[in-house]
Amino acid sequence: MTALPGFTATADHALPLHAVTANGFAAWSAQQSAPLQAWLKAQGFSAAAGTVALLPGSEGLAGAVLGIADTKDPFAYAHAPYALPTGDWRIADALDADATAALQLGWGLGSYRFTRYRDATRAPARLAIDIDDDIAAQIAACFRARDLINTPTEHMGPDELEAVAREIAATHGADLDVLAGDDLLAHNFPAIHAVGRASHRAPRLIVLHWGGNTDEGKARPHIVIVGKGVCFDTGGLDIKAAAGMRNMKKDMGGAAHAIALAELIMARKLPVRITLLVPAVENAIGPNAYRPGEVIATRKGISVEIDNTDAEGRIVLCDALAYAAEQSPQLILDFATLTGAARIALGPDLPALFSNDDALANDWLSAGTHHYDPLWRMPLHRPYLRYLKSDIADLANGSSSAMAGCITAALYLDRFVPAEQPWAHLDVYSWNDNDRSGRPAGGEAQALRSCYAMLKARYG
Repeated sequence: MTALPGFTATADHALPLHAVTANGFAAWSAQQSAPLQAWLKAQGFSAAAGTVALLPGSEGLAGAVLGIADTKDPFAYAHAPYALPTGDWRIADALDADATAALQLGWGLGSYRFTRYRDATRAPARLAIDIDDDIAAQIAACFRARDLINTPTEHMGPDELEAVAREIAATHGADLDVLAGDDLLAHNFPAIHAVGRASHRAPRLIVLHWGGNTDEGKARPHIVIVGKGVCFDTGGLDIKAAAGMRNMKKDMGGAAHAIALAELIMARKLPVRITLLVPAVENAIGPNAYRPGEVIATRKGISVEIDNTDAEGRIVLCDALAYAAEQSPQLILDFATLTGAARIALGPDLPALFSNDDALANDWLSAGTHHYDPLWRMPLHRPYLRYLKSDIADLANGSSSAMAGCITAALYLDRFVPAEQPWAHLDVYSWNDNDRSGRPAGGEAQALRSCYAMLKARYG
C-alpha cells in the first residue's frame, strides 16, 4: 500500500500531544505545572472541540493540547494535521482501543488534500504511530473515492475510469471485461448505450470479477457492487442550468464509491467473491443524443419512455442491476449520485438508503452509527410508482410532479431487481460544499466505511 500522508513510523523526535475533552480539561489542567496553567489561561484555552493550544518549552515548542469532543469520533481529531505545525507528534496520554482507532482514522482523513494540479500549501503534521492495517486500508479507500470524484472529466471520462479499474484489477489479481460502444447493443445493454451514445467517448460497462477463481472461492458469498459512472452530466437535451452543471464531474461519485469499496474488499481479502459493475458514460449533447419522449429498450425487457434526459442515472443503472440480478448473488449494493431530492430531504451529509431487505438495511444503519459514517433509510413506498406511469411504455423515467423524487428514483431501480433478491441502493451526494475538519471541500466518500464494516461483520 502507498504510504499515507500524515503518518510516520518513527517517534524519535516527535513532540507530545495531549488529546483532551472540554469536560476533562479542568482535571487535566490541575495536573500540569503552574506556569503551563497560566499559559493556557492567558489564551482562554478550554479544550473546546476543534481547538489547539501550543505549549512553550525552553528550546521553543514543547508540545500541544488538542481539544476534542467525542473521543470515539474520528472527526474529533481530524483538525490536528493542519492545525498543528508541520512536524512529528505522538499521543502523550493513554487512549483506549476505540479512541486510538478513531485518532488514526481521523488523522488520516484530515491529512487529505487533492494535489493532482497543484501542490498543497503545506504538509500535514505527522502522527508517530504504528497504524492499524485495516484502518490504513479504509483511509486509502476514502482517498481513492475523493481523488476520482475531484478529477475533472477531461481526465476522468469513461476510458480513464476503465483504466483505473484495470490498474486495480491487475494489482489484486481480478479479471476485468469491458463492453464498449456498439458492443453494448450486441450484448443487450441498450439503456447504457442510449445515454452515452452522444459523447465522443464511447459508453461502456466495466465488469470486474474477484475471488471466484478457485473451488473455495466459488463457494464464498457473492456480492455484486454497482456504481453509477456518469462521468459528466450536461442533463442531455434537457440541459442543466450553468449552476447545476458546474460540479457534474462528481456525477460518477457512485462509481467512485463502488470502485473504492471493491478495492478495499480485495485489499483486505474479505472471504467473499465480488462482481463490480460500472456503467460509465457521459450524458452529452449531440445529433444522436437520446431525446425526451423516446421509448428505449432495457436489458430486462421493460420499455422506458424518456420523460427527462437529465434522469439518466437510473437509465444506465437499470441495465447494470438487471445483469447483477441474473447472477443470483447473495447481495446487490448500488451507489449513485441519483437525485437532488435526496439532498433536499436529508441535506449533504446523509446519504439516502433504500432497501428491500430489512436485515440488510438495519445492519448498514447500525454500522453507520457505530463507525461515525451515517446514512438514513428512506421508504420504498411502491404506491408512488404512479408518478412514473407512461401512456405508451411500461415505465417512464421521470414525472412532472416534484413529489417524492428520491423515492420514485429508487422505485424505478426496484423494478429491475427481483423481489426476492436482497438489494440496497444508496443515493449519495459524494461532495463537501465547504471545508470542515477531515472533510475538505470537494469529493467525499460517504457511508463507504460503514458499508465495509457491515460486510466485514456479515462475512469477515
